[in-house]
Amino acid sequence: MSATEEILLASTDLEARRKIAHVLKEEGWDVTCASRVKDCRETLANRPVRMIFCDFRLSDGTYRDVLPFVRINHPKVPVVVMSRLADWDEYLDALRRGAFDLIASPSEPTDVLLAVSRALRDDRGKPPAIAAPASEHEPGTSRPLN
Repeated sequence: MSATEEILLASTDLEARRKIAHVLKEEGWDVTCASRVKDCRETLANRPVRMIFCDFRLSDGTYRDVLPFVRINHPKVPVVVMSRLADWDEYLDALRRGAFDLIASPSEPTDVLLAVSRALRDDRGKPPAIAAPASEHEPGTSRPLN
């Protein structure tokens, strides 16, 4: 990852923020932390952000206040919502509003890393295109296609 590969971590829970930031930094990410919707918008306006982890509630709003700004100004930046409740209805609501995923908070390191891996795949989770075979042979055989 280059120095511009940055993840925005928005949470009012200092301990959870510290743990998640540690996990992400160990993987080579630069992490910027915020606790308010206003801080998220300022960061997004001034720095290249590759991904966002956002608590359900922030000190001046919720993830629902962050998502519209991201969808309009940075539509390719995936947002993972973190929620203490993390129930099915909340999950579906977050996806309908444009979140990439919702994970439980406090989050396990493996959940955080899995969310990063899934969110940053090409085309939002679609596997990469399979390259054409190197030869002009029929797949699975050694004979030419002619």
